[in-house]
Amino acid sequence: MNTPRKVPVSILTGFLGSGKTTLLNRILSEEHGKRIAVIENEYGEVGIDQALVINADEEIFEMANGCICCTVRGDLIRVLGNLMKRRDKFDYVLVETTGLADPGPVAQTFFMDDEIRAEFALDGIVTLVDAAHIEQQLGRSDESTEQIAFADILVLNKTDLVNDEALDRLEARLRDMNRMARVVRSERADVSVDTVLNLGAFDLDQVLERRPTFLEPEYPFEWTGVYSLDTGRYELDLDDGPDPSMSLVVVSDQDTDDAALRESAEWCVRRYAEPAELIRPGEEIPLGKHVNLLLDSPGRKSFFLEVDTQVRVALYAEHGADEFDLQLGNAEGAEIMPEVERTWVAQHEHDDEVGSIAIERDGDVDPKKLDAWIGELLRERGVDIFRMKGFISLAGESRRFVFQGVHMLIDGQPDRPWGDSPRRNQLVFIGRDLDEQSIRQGFEACLV
Repeated sequence: MNTPRKVPVSILTGFLGSGKTTLLNRILSEEHGKRIAVIENEYGEVGIDQALVINADEEIFEMANGCICCTVRGDLIRVLGNLMKRRDKFDYVLVETTGLADPGPVAQTFFMDDEIRAEFALDGIVTLVDAAHIEQQLGRSDESTEQIAFADILVLNKTDLVNDEALDRLEARLRDMNRMARVVRSERADVSVDTVLNLGAFDLDQVLERRPTFLEPEYPFEWTGVYSLDTGRYELDLDDGPDPSMSLVVVSDQDTDDAALRESAEWCVRRYAEPAELIRPGEEIPLGKHVNLLLDSPGRKSFFLEVDTQVRVALYAEHGADEFDLQLGNAEGAEIMPEVERTWVAQHEHDDEVGSIAIERDGDVDPKKLDAWIGELLRERGVDIFRMKGFISLAGESRRFVFQGVHMLIDGQPDRPWGDSPRRNQLVFIGRDLDEQSIRQGFEACLV
């Protein structure tokens, strides 16, 4: 017998004035053809035209467009239980929190109650952000910070009130705070219903398909180009770009497969930690050293590479080649094209408190060590860990183990078989003042 499908649930949050009411009005009044149950904390604020209400029974209102709207005057679990008596009336649930609420306790409801967990599945958390006022709110409100940290989708609203440069800067800050979230821009909360429903946000496969670099670590460089060179002297030319200098490490004997590039990337991280040797136009770039190319003079600048044997070299550069129109040429002036190019997740400044940690490691994990480590981590830092999710490769288990958590509550279960896929552990943590080195070391100690 087939197990009944759980009802997917999205949580809608956002600080006061961010546009939640406007979005809810759209969902409850527009003809979108979907059967949605909307659980509203303060129904009176929504202001739905009473002509849309075709039946009112206790706190559940059936809408003319096929939606159901519920008021929350008490316990969310009780309201969800009442909703299930009308299971044939809806296919999806959207829960809206108050503007001053931490969405964590609402999300935890779908982890901590066995009956609710059997009927409902948390599909994602949507946070509306007031583009015109969020920077002020972040400076004085913990709630607005936590609403961003919990999000799977960030709807950057009221974009018509902010110029493009400020929007780009704000979006970069939001991504710093929560690398897990997808950012969608809007005016007057004019987003399609599909933007907030059926997100699959707790499905890490879908997240990785959307953003392949989601779980990659950050590096102090952005771009790598691999060049196959014969013995001789080569000229590296760069035009004016966004910075007056560019850090660089040139690696020799570079293989082109991704594993070799990653290995060299880790080696270059250690080189980047060393003081850079200043290289001026017209000077030679040494191999295997951290250098800083000085680019403050106007026009194209030339530097030189000397190789004494046939070799592949890789440039691990702070900026992308296109930002400086970077070109490598031989002694005859012919341009050498890169055999392979690779873009990395560049390191950047993080917000003062909230940030993200992504861990990706091959191999199997000892279940007992993992349980002990997770238990200790949640006891000590669970309040500061807003969200976590990922895949684990448990020793002796043929299936992936998928987990997700909110604060100190964590839920996990076996997923599909590994099959021929590489057994890889992929984890994401979002929280306040997290010690990245300690968390990485704690997980690595669980590897077999």
